[in-house]
Amino acid sequence: MTKQTSDRLRETLARHSRELLRFLTRRVGAADAPDLAQETMMRVLRYSERTEVREASSLLRSTAANLARDHVRRLAVENSVIVRGLEVDDFFPGTQSPEARLQAEEAMNRFSAALDALPPRCREVFVLRRFEDLHQEEIARRLGISRNMVEKHLRAAFRHLRGALE
Repeated sequence: MTKQTSDRLRETLARHSRELLRFLTRRVGAADAPDLAQETMMRVLRYSERTEVREASSLLRSTAANLARDHVRRLAVENSVIVRGLEVDDFFPGTQSPEARLQAEEAMNRFSAALDALPPRCREVFVLRRFEDLHQEEIARRLGISRNMVEKHLRAAFRHLRGALE
C-alpha cells in the first residue's frame, strides 16, 4: 500500500469514527462499543496491508457488524453458561425428597430454556440484574440504553420466564 493510500484510509477511518462508535453502541452497548470500534479499525488497517481497499466505509461497517454479532453471540453463550452452571442443590439443599428434587430439576431446565429463548439484549439485562445484582441505572449506563428500556426488558423477561415456569 502506498503512503497516499494509507493516509487516505486513515483519514476515512477518522472521519467515520463517531458514526462507528454510535453504530456499535446501538448493537452492543456503551461499555463494549469502544473496544469493538478499536478492534474494527485495527482489522481494517491489517486488511488494507494485504489488499487494496476501495470502499473503506463499507468495509468498516461490515467489519463492525460482524464483530458486534460475534460479541452478542459470545455474551449469549456466557449468559447461558451462568444459568446452566447452576445446580438444583444450589437452591434446594439435599434434604428434599426424590420427587421434589425431580420437580426442581425440571423447573431449572424450563427456566434455562426460557432464558435461552429471550432476545439477546433482554437476556443480558436480566442476567445483569438478577445474577450480577446491578441496579437499573448501572445496567442502562453499561449498555448505553435508557433506564426505561432496562425496565421494559426486565418486565418482558420476567413475563416470559414466569410463563415458562408456570
